[in-house]
Amino acid sequence: MKSPTATPAQAVQADYKTAADLAAVLPLTAAVSDAGHLTIAGIDMVTLAREVGTAVYVMDVLHIRTQLQDYRRWMSYHWDDIDVIYAGKAFLSRSMARLVADCDCSLDVSSGGELAIALAAGFPAARIYSHGNNKTTTELIECLDAGVGHIVVDSFEELQRISDLASERDQQQAVLLRVTPGIEADTHDYIRTGAEDSKFGFGLNQGLALSAVKRALELPGIIYDGLHMHIGSQIYALNSFAAAIEVMADFMLHIREELGADTAILNTGGGLGVAYGVPDDPASIKDYGKVVVDGIKEACELRGLKTPRIAVEPGRSVVANAGVTLYTVGTIKEIPGIRTYVSVDGGMTDNIRTSLYQAHYEAFIANKADQPRTVTATIAGKHCESGDIVVSDGPLQPARVGDILCVPATGAYCQSMSSNYNKQVRPGVIWVENETWRWVVRRETYDDLLSCDVG
Repeated sequence: MKSPTATPAQAVQADYKTAADLAAVLPLTAAVSDAGHLTIAGIDMVTLAREVGTAVYVMDVLHIRTQLQDYRRWMSYHWDDIDVIYAGKAFLSRSMARLVADCDCSLDVSSGGELAIALAAGFPAARIYSHGNNKTTTELIECLDAGVGHIVVDSFEELQRISDLASERDQQQAVLLRVTPGIEADTHDYIRTGAEDSKFGFGLNQGLALSAVKRALELPGIIYDGLHMHIGSQIYALNSFAAAIEVMADFMLHIREELGADTAILNTGGGLGVAYGVPDDPASIKDYGKVVVDGIKEACELRGLKTPRIAVEPGRSVVANAGVTLYTVGTIKEIPGIRTYVSVDGGMTDNIRTSLYQAHYEAFIANKADQPRTVTATIAGKHCESGDIVVSDGPLQPARVGDILCVPATGAYCQSMSSNYNKQVRPGVIWVENETWRWVVRRETYDDLLSCDVG
């Protein structure tokens, strides 16, 4: 992994913002106390961090619940037949699965492990959608045995495999066929998935998608229930979704004309961007819902098609800004004329996104939340990689060893992508609500590391 660009830190200006100025990237209940400390849900984050230890993820339950409810509200504002499907890959635990169910949403799982967590939480299997471009036979059997509502199919091999397994069990399995609409979403190359050159789904241009629908209609044990698309993640430009909807509506018409089949469900995937940094200006859930729902209704009406059940799969936009990561500052290294490194007791094992995607994050000192960010520093992790950077040359309050450092917007794809590199134990996850806190995922121990090492 590459080290941060060797630009002198002095070239990046301190912004003199306090935590109060960072509301756009913080959880809904975040505030600054009279003591100048960050609080979430009325709980002092400095006190909590020093009590439970760091690194630790903290997530605001009210924020998560509000996002799920807003998706249901604005998706159903102009159309009753909708399904909000939380993408569990962003963050999943038994408590998260139960909260999704409580908010009358469905759940997307992308592995046998995610399915196991959902089932352990008592999540209704009929409201589960199973994803993945190469589901193993074991995973497909687990889906069929559990009674998963829909399997999203990515290949002809998988379609045949489901047919064989379902027929052996005298079952009928509903499927959605994943289509790559060929839309280049305005996002990072690594998280763009809807273009023709993708490992996901069936392409339109070579007739593969139509052949897949034809095959699904013919195979025993298969119920063709509709189509799925996903053009990418962290998308700000809503016109990307609108363009993809037009492509999918044309394909729905083509299916009816060529095969005489209607599409009962159109799942437009997820991808709505969130604010990781102060300059970020993502679209609202309200505007997103209008583009998707009105876009599908109008496209279907124009083509004489029945409007299908409309589904979306938000993940990042539900949990990203609900979460923060708390660290303790361990060392500070100043390189005159180059940069200042503030090293913390975590890094790429609890947040790989900066190393993978050059992701941008804000940072501030939680015990100095009322003070302005007057210096520039690079937040470095503790691992044996020069690319182990959490924030590269960002504004910060002057740091001292022992300070509690907060990185916001880490509720999505941080815990779920965490690792044990350097045999680091993974942080736990704490949920906060109404001035109370509880572990929903405990911190790992050395015993956990040794439990699978059979010697």
